[in-house]
Amino acid sequence: MTIVGVLAFVVALLLSVMIHEAGHYLTAKKFGMKVTEFFLGFGQKIWSTQRGETEFGVKVIPAGGYCRIVGMSAREELSAADSDRAFIKASVGRRLIVLGAGSFLHFVIGFILLLTLFTSAGVTAVTSTVDKVSECIPQTATEVCSAKSTPSPAKNVGILAGDKITKVDGVAYKDWADVVKKIRASAGKQIEVTIERNGMPINILVTPAGRDVDGKVIGVLGVVNKVGTITYGAGEATIKAGKFTGEILQNSLTSLISLPSKIPDLVSQTFGGQKRDAEGLVGVVGVARVSGETANTKALTTREKIATFILIIASLNLFVGMFNLLPLLPLDGGHMAVALADGLRNFLARRRGLPKPAPFDVERLTPITMAVFVLMAGLSILLLAADIFNPIRMNF
Repeated sequence: MTIVGVLAFVVALLLSVMIHEAGHYLTAKKFGMKVTEFFLGFGQKIWSTQRGETEFGVKVIPAGGYCRIVGMSAREELSAADSDRAFIKASVGRRLIVLGAGSFLHFVIGFILLLTLFTSAGVTAVTSTVDKVSECIPQTATEVCSAKSTPSPAKNVGILAGDKITKVDGVAYKDWADVVKKIRASAGKQIEVTIERNGMPINILVTPAGRDVDGKVIGVLGVVNKVGTITYGAGEATIKAGKFTGEILQNSLTSLISLPSKIPDLVSQTFGGQKRDAEGLVGVVGVARVSGETANTKALTTREKIATFILIIASLNLFVGMFNLLPLLPLDGGHMAVALADGLRNFLARRRGLPKPAPFDVERLTPITMAVFVLMAGLSILLLAADIFNPIRMNF
C-alpha cells in the first residue's frame, strides 16, 4: 500500500502541474498570444505531439512543467507574423492575468478538494455524542476524584454515555467546538441542554462547574465525547472550505516569510542527527513518503486515509500557488512584478506627456534570476537529503 500512496501522490502532483500550465496556456490563447510548447517535466523529451502551433509533450524529469509563450523577453527575435502576438506586446493587465492564472487554478484546486473533503470524505472531529461521563471535575491534571473533588455537573443531572447533545439554550450547533465555547462561557450559570436519547429529545437544566485554566475560570460539563467522521451540507461545506482555504494560504505565507530562519534547523536535523520537526520544512519526497505511510498505516480507516490524502494534496496546491506568486524571478510572481513595473513606467510617461517606454528587458535581471535559481536548487537538494536520511515520521 505504501507504493500506492506514493504513486497516487505523484499522479496528483503531475495533474496539478498540468492544470497550472493549462492556466497559462488557456489565458494566453484567449488573448491571442502564440504558445509554441506545453510540456510536463524538464530535460530529455520522452514524447510529444503537434496540435496546431503548439507542441504538447512529456520530458524525463518530472519536476514541474512549462508553457512557452512567444515574446516573453524584449530581446527575443520575432517574425513579422508573431510580433503582434508576443507576450511582451500585450497590455499589462493581460500579462498579469496570464502570469497569475497558474496560481489561481492552484487555489481553485485546493478549494475544490477541501469542499470534497467536507462534503464527501469527511473530517475527523469530536462529535456531539457523549462517550464518557466524568465522576468529577479535576482542578489539576494529577487530581484523582474523591469526596473533596468538584462534582461532575453532567453526572449530577443524569447525562449518560451515548447521549447526543443537540442544543444549548435552544440553539442547535453542528460543531461540538461551538458547544464547548458556550459551555466554557457559562461557568456557574444555569443553561438548558437538549440531549437525544433513544431517538427522543430531553431538556435538562445544568450548571457548568468552574475550572481555573491559566488564571481564567471556564465552564466544564464533565463529559468526554466520541471522535468520528463528520460531513456537511453543500452550503456549510462551502463556507468551511473557503475559511479553511484562507487559513492555509495565510499559514503558507507565514511559512514562506519565516523560511530563511528555518534553514539552520533543517541543516542541523539533516546532518546533526536531530529529530525532524514535523512543523518544519519538508520537500516533495517527504510529502510523497507521508502519503505512502498514510496509505500503509492500519491506524486509519480507508475513509480517513482518503481524507488525509485529499488534505495533503489540497494543502500542497495552495502552498505552491502562494509560492509561485513570490516576486522573485524566475517565478510567476517575479514576472508579474516586472509587468507591474512596466505599468508604472507607462503611467508616469503618460502623466509627463512622454512616449510609451519600451517594455522592461527582463534579461537584464538574469544575474538575479540565476542567484534565486541557485538558492532554490540548493534548498531543494537540502530538503531531498533531509527527506531521505532523516525523514519526518508520522505518529499514527
